[in-house]
Amino acid sequence: MDKPVVLVVMDGVGETPEELGNMVLRANTPTLDEFKATCPWQTIKAHGGAVGLPSDDDMGNSEVGHNALGCGQIYSQGAKLVNESIESGSIYGSETWKDLVSSVVANDKTLHFIGLLSDGNVHSNISHLLAMLKEAKKEGVKKVRVHILLDGRDVPATSAPEYIAMLEDTLAELNDASFDGRIASGGGRMKITMDRYQANWQMVKDGWEVHVHGEGRQFANAKEAVDTLRAETGAIDQDLGSFVIAENGKPVGAMEDGDSVILFNFRGDRALEISMAFDGDASFDKFDRGAIPNVKYAGMLEYDGDLKIPHKYLVNPPQIKDTLTELLVAQGIKEYAVSETQKYGHVTYFWNGNRSGKVSEELEDYCEIPSDVRSFDEAPWMKATEIADCVMDAMKSHKYGFIRCNFPNGDMVGHTGSLDATEIAVESVDLQLARIKKVCDAEGYILVVTADHGNSDQMLEKNKKGNIEVRTAHSLNPVPFIIYDKDARHEMKEGAFGLANVAPTVAGLLGIKPFDSWEESMLK
Repeated sequence: MDKPVVLVVMDGVGETPEELGNMVLRANTPTLDEFKATCPWQTIKAHGGAVGLPSDDDMGNSEVGHNALGCGQIYSQGAKLVNESIESGSIYGSETWKDLVSSVVANDKTLHFIGLLSDGNVHSNISHLLAMLKEAKKEGVKKVRVHILLDGRDVPATSAPEYIAMLEDTLAELNDASFDGRIASGGGRMKITMDRYQANWQMVKDGWEVHVHGEGRQFANAKEAVDTLRAETGAIDQDLGSFVIAENGKPVGAMEDGDSVILFNFRGDRALEISMAFDGDASFDKFDRGAIPNVKYAGMLEYDGDLKIPHKYLVNPPQIKDTLTELLVAQGIKEYAVSETQKYGHVTYFWNGNRSGKVSEELEDYCEIPSDVRSFDEAPWMKATEIADCVMDAMKSHKYGFIRCNFPNGDMVGHTGSLDATEIAVESVDLQLARIKKVCDAEGYILVVTADHGNSDQMLEKNKKGNIEVRTAHSLNPVPFIIYDKDARHEMKEGAFGLANVAPTVAGLLGIKPFDSWEESMLK
């Protein structure tokens, strides 16, 4: 190994000269400005084909971004995997699909779908749901209930009625004397069901009660629920409360023994906890599930390959091998990873190719700093100071050849839609970069700064009517890639590079030969 490396991932900090809603440009960032003025740097692609998604219309996200960053390769991901499976029909030939569908057909029971209702292609795609609904009817399913989670985060903030209309239109086309399909329950994705990293199990409990038991505030239909809740609270889709669709005071879609349930989200982080609730045995203690119906449950994908969550799934995940961690372990290089709860899984599980456990207990050290359980726009600095403290302590220990961290601020605060708070979030990260830079100088580390996708760089957009509105989704912008070394200037090649080129570049900085399967290094 030549010189040790620190890699900083500024989550959600994209790069664009466009000024509309660009909190990265608006923020006071003297450290980033200095790096860009004095260091070798360029922008790299963090969405679409660069991270294994179907097209360049597809936003990158932290999961696929960290997969690409950590493995130096491009794997088919999420939506692309499912698209290929649906187009080929292989999803319907899977043992799981046949088991769940044949069970409800044979016993005249209900097939339930739960998932994020949008075409954001980050957690789900409504087209997958519509395709499965049509196939279910074709295979003889007589009753379907859909439990919808409202997005407004990966798609326009108040677009839920459009997706509800798409689903209702499809159900209307399918419904006849032999088929009964209805929306049964729902709520905003940041209010129910889709918690991650076990940060707020109450969200999952709230979702469980409306989806499984049909317990909650009742409405005649989903549009009425959304319109009423928005009028009462002014909330955007992701923050709308839960609702139950009912007739004559009775929920239309409470789950019963013998039913089957499919979670049609393909992204893992916000699918794990509800999957644990469905798959959990009597030892499950995260919340009181009440009377648990005996249902068959499956996810769209296996959300955690090491923990085997869920037990049943429809589409096999990418089999990621030859990660940067595997390369470093083979070289005997000790590494350290740190973030707060919101992105801890990204610098560990996703970075290591969807591996829950460590490649080497001896050579890998992880640190998780608990995130605040509050809206991140209330404290946009989040745990940036604590993360930087850990990085600096790790450098000073001289135990590690490679240190990586993730600052979630630009992404998590950006998702709230608060422009002022996001400006502070970006400034908070810049401040910590300055602190890390000083210790890199003192302790002899190379500092690499990049991001996994954009968000805080595009927080306003024009809607279809030409009006400016808040944007809470990730952007399609590239991200910066910067190399700072006070003792040398590392020259970079010209070319079109993406996140998968980062791992071989880090290997080059460390003086290590990369895997033959990797993309090329950006170093000359």
